[in-house]
Amino acid sequence: MVQVIAKTKPVTFEEFAQWKLEGGLYELHDGVIIEMPQPVGEHEEVKGFLINELAFEYRRLNLPYFLPNQAFVKVPDGESAYLPDILILNRPNLVNEPLWKKSSTVTQGVSIPLVIEVVSTNWRVDYLTKVKDYEEIGIVEYWIVDYLGLGGRRFIGSPKQPTILIHELIDEEYQITQFRGDEVIVSPTFPELILTANQIFQAGT
Repeated sequence: MVQVIAKTKPVTFEEFAQWKLEGGLYELHDGVIIEMPQPVGEHEEVKGFLINELAFEYRRLNLPYFLPNQAFVKVPDGESAYLPDILILNRPNLVNEPLWKKSSTVTQGVSIPLVIEVVSTNWRVDYLTKVKDYEEIGIVEYWIVDYLGLGGRRFIGSPKQPTILIHELIDEEYQITQFRGDEVIVSPTFPELILTANQIFQAGT
C-alpha cells in the first residue's frame, strides 16, 4: 500500500526534487508526496522480462532509445510526477527537456515512445490517474500489465483475469486494446515484437 508523506501544504515539483530522499521510491501526486512500496518478486520478474525484450527490440531496429533506471514523467502544467516501472526515452529529444539534466525528468510526449506500468495493489492510479495524465502529456503508447488481474471489473471484465491493456494515442485520445492468454500483443511502437500475454505473465511464475 502506498504511504502519504505528511506535509502541511501542497509541494511543488521543484520542492519535491530537492527533498527526495536517497534510496526511496517516491512520486508526487497533485502536490502530495507518495512513498511507493517495495515491489514483490513476481512484479520485478515481469518488469525485468519486458525490459530485456524491449531493449533487444530497439537495439535490433537501431533506434535512438534507452531505458533509464529511474526517471520521472511530469505533467507539464501540474504538480504530479511519476516514476514508471518501465520508461523508454527518445534520446535526441532530451536536449529539449528543461528538467532532464538537473532532475532526470521528462515532460514531453515526443521524448517518450513507450511507458509501462506493472500493476500492484494501488491499481487505481495506473488505470485512472496515469491514463489521464499520460494522455495529456501526449505519450503515444502506454501499457498496463495487470499480471494478477487486480484491476476493476469495468476495465478487465468479470471474472477478473490477467490482462494487458495497450493504450494508443490517436487524435489526442487513448484507444485501448486488451490482450489475454495466448493472444499476441500489438505494439504500435514495436510492430515486429512477437510476445503473447501469457509469455509476459509467466515471467513472474
